[in-house]
Amino acid sequence: MRLSRIVAFSSSLLLGAALALTGASTAQADQQAPSAQAVDYVALGDSYSSGVGAGNYDSASGGCKRSTRAYPVLWAAANSPSSFAFTACSGARTGDVKANQLGPLNAGTDLVSISIGGNDAGFADVMTTCVLQSESTCLGRIAQARSYVDSTLPGNLDSVYSAIKAKAPAARVVVLGYPRFYKIGGSCVAGLSDRERSAINDASDYLNAATAKRAADHGYAYASVTQAFAGHEICSGSAWLHSVNWLNIGESYHPTAAGQSGGYLPTFSSAA
Repeated sequence: MRLSRIVAFSSSLLLGAALALTGASTAQADQQAPSAQAVDYVALGDSYSSGVGAGNYDSASGGCKRSTRAYPVLWAAANSPSSFAFTACSGARTGDVKANQLGPLNAGTDLVSISIGGNDAGFADVMTTCVLQSESTCLGRIAQARSYVDSTLPGNLDSVYSAIKAKAPAARVVVLGYPRFYKIGGSCVAGLSDRERSAINDASDYLNAATAKRAADHGYAYASVTQAFAGHEICSGSAWLHSVNWLNIGESYHPTAAGQSGGYLPTFSSAA
């Protein structure tokens, strides 16, 4: 069973989870959020921003799987910005954002949201290793991912954030983190060990702490979803995250529609 789960996994799974800095929104002191009605808003990023896992995908978005239940769409519907461009895409890495998503940005852009970095850090492969192989091999692969977060990810994030700044110098940029995947000691009775789950949570914290620092160093706001998802992790009994979704395997380990509306939307709304 463990092998069949892995073979089916999509490479677009974003398995980076949770944020280490609880509640941090860091911005330049003179940066102020404009009124929603005057906002030109662009939503960038990966599957956590495109809404994979929430269903109701726009067929025109193809493999990017942009959902009408994703937090950027929900925010735009509630706030009626003067313009809204949604280019976030499932499976995106930092290089994909630069190559394919920045077109709508310009000097008049007021607000940008982005989640990015989990695919760069290889958390899909981390989960593949942890589910298919031994606990010790899992922990070793997690250590490799943490090393990547130290050595390579900061430069990749700097490149994306600088590209956004160059195209939209006046925009308020909100960088969103990822929720913690697992409730340790929760209701799950099979699958990964609690030691593996804890190590994945810790590695995700590590990823998001690095992301938060790079955002702050560029004067961008960082929005943590950790508290919003507390009590709604996998194994909590009230999860806002898919575990393995046999009906649509590509949605595994992504927020449900409730995770987008109850977790990401209020977190972004508070920071926008």
